Amino acid sequence: MSTFLRLSSTTRLISTHRTLTSPRLVNQNINSARTLNFSTTSSNMVKVLAVLYKGGQAAQEEPRLLGTIENSLGISDWLKKEGHEFIVTDDKEGPNSEFQKHIADAEILVTTPFHPGYLTADLIEKAKNLKLCVTAGVGSDHIDLNAANKKNITVAEVSGSNVVSVAEHVVMSILLLVRNFVPAHEQIIADDWNVAQIARNAYDLEGKVVGTVGCGRIGYRVLERLQGFNCKELLWFDYTDLPEDKKKAEFKRVEKLEDMLAKCDVVTINCPLHEKTKGLFNDELISKMKKGAWLVNTARGAICDRNAVKKALESGHLNGYAGDVWDVQPSPKNHPWRHAFNTLGGGNGMVPHYSGTTLDAQARYANGAKDIIQRYLAGKEQEPANLIVIDGDYASKAYGQREKKATGQKPAGP
Repeated sequence: MSTFLRLSSTTRLISTHRTLTSPRLVNQNINSARTLNFSTTSSNMVKVLAVLYKGGQAAQEEPRLLGTIENSLGISDWLKKEGHEFIVTDDKEGPNSEFQKHIADAEILVTTPFHPGYLTADLIEKAKNLKLCVTAGVGSDHIDLNAANKKNITVAEVSGSNVVSVAEHVVMSILLLVRNFVPAHEQIIADDWNVAQIARNAYDLEGKVVGTVGCGRIGYRVLERLQGFNCKELLWFDYTDLPEDKKKAEFKRVEKLEDMLAKCDVVTINCPLHEKTKGLFNDELISKMKKGAWLVNTARGAICDRNAVKKALESGHLNGYAGDVWDVQPSPKNHPWRHAFNTLGGGNGMVPHYSGTTLDAQARYANGAKDIIQRYLAGKEQEPANLIVIDGDYASKAYGQREKKATGQKPAGP
């Protein structure tokens, strides 16, 4: 059941008719969906809808969890003061969800990659007032960008807000796979001790070949952070070249993806999800990888075929798979990646989607989301780096594989 909270300038009421002194909800069933309404009366009122993840007790105890519905990106008081209506919910699935109910007349939609409200073409058709979609974070693939273009809906995200956080998570994931860390830690929790069982599949990162699929802000930072590990080679594949001032002799570009995969002991995926990367790592492409390689995906879950990864682990072709992104989020309990292991019972480094939502990252994307909304409300231009689509056309190189409205040209994909 959905709990509804409406905040006006004078009273704060919940459906149980309790009077609250704070917009937070307390002592609630953590499994119930929640919707908050922050509003005042204004002739120039704009309806803002935010789909965020539920923080529960953690959000009550840690106000820096800004990406939660309880703390609402830190913008609820500001929007209320400005006279706007602000709906915040985690209820996003199905036609009866609060998300689908309120999208019909919302002017601004705020979503995150960590609990995405999937804005399909059908929903965009129903969203008659929608003018701006804001991704509090990086990655707007949960929005049908082609449909947004047709309706002249601007899509913006907080560019760069997650790059350090995700790059660090990639390096951590590589190390925990290569060093066979997770099974070792599980031994300790289980009051066990078997050094041989762990060491038989533990290696050094030094001397290994590591490659990134995608060498943008995150992929490049991953390579930078790996320099100190004395890897044999640091390789990268991308359909666009690096700027001259970013090129380093230690970072070697490989022109063909399959050629890079055949050489790598470790592959990390750091490219956006779009038509040409969806399902890219399928049975065929994974078969091109070096036998016994480790694969890390912190980009988007749908870039990897869920069953292909599981089969490759169970056959021994992959020695490990780690990351925090899933093809459906939250992932169902029976998702194969939850219980996919290599032939020795290890090699699983999967976690919930949180690499780009550390407390540091949340401060960055909350501030960035507020700036995007402020600019829109004030009629000011957006920062170009934050724009994905605007005025019915694509503005981001990350989606450069798409057809450009002005030229009709399609640049080469990855």
